[in-house]
Order: sequence, then structure tokens, then C-alpha cells
Amino acid sequence: MVEIISKRDGPRREDMQVKRLIEQNRSTIVRLADQISGGGYSASKKPRQQPKAEGLIIHVGGSAATVTEAKPSIRVTMNGRVISKDQNTGRQLHHIGDVRDRNGEQIFVLATKQNGFFSPVDETVAEALAELDGAHLTATYGEEQLAADIGAKLGID
Repeated sequence: MVEIISKRDGPRREDMQVKRLIEQNRSTIVRLADQISGGGYSASKKPRQQPKAEGLIIHVGGSAATVTEAKPSIRVTMNGRVISKDQNTGRQLHHIGDVRDRNGEQIFVLATKQNGFFSPVDETVAEALAELDGAHLTATYGEEQLAADIGAKLGID
């Protein structure tokens, strides 16, 4: 046997009974809520007074922050990302590539479409750093030297 239940308009009979029960016992419910919360329930229902601006210092807008020219530097992060960052603010300016582990060797991978990066470097940067793409990092040629070579090729101190 199959029962077909269709939605009807308006509230359900059970919902109306529960609403009526709550409204009939509102005073008891409020009294219990105040007893449990130590009077906090009724206090939260009272209208609050709006704060007055008397004696307050209100600063609206003002002059824009001074813009300093970015001072880029090349850095290899702890997770192997090779980035250029602003020395003044510490913010990342560009993602240049990654240092990846391939078959136990550390290799620099330039951020290009061919290497599978979604946001590749500009073509001028890619041309300038093409010979470093795939460079092996060793004990004598480490991350600091790689960062220095990238900085030299891009004209960054």
C-alpha cells in the first residue's frame, strides 16, 4: 500500500497547537528564562540607548597613506616558492617559480605555461630567466645563490 502525502497550504495543525501552547504559557517561559539566566533574558529584550557622540573624536577619511616606491628583492620561501617581494612592506610582488624535488634532486622550475603554472611570469621575465629553468641546486649552488642569480638577471639588487 502506498500513501501519498501532498503539501497543503497554510501551517500544519501541530504547528498551530504548539504556537498556541507557547503563547498561553509565555509568562511562565519568560520567568523560567530569567531564573536560569539571572535576569539576563529580560534585560536583553529591553531597548538600548544609542551611544552619543559627545566627547568622542570621530575621524572621517583624511589624507591617503603615503605611497613609497616598491623595493623588490628575490627570496626563496620555506615551502620552495621563488618570489619577488617588496622590502618596505614584505608583500609578495610576483611569483617567479618553485624549487621542486625531482628524483631526490632540488630543481628550479620557472613559472611558465609549459611547466604547468596557472599564472605564468611575463614573457620578458621568462626570456631573461630561461637559462635558469631546470637549474639543479647543490651544496655549492644553493637557494641564496639562485636568488642572487635571478635578481642579477632581472636587475634587482
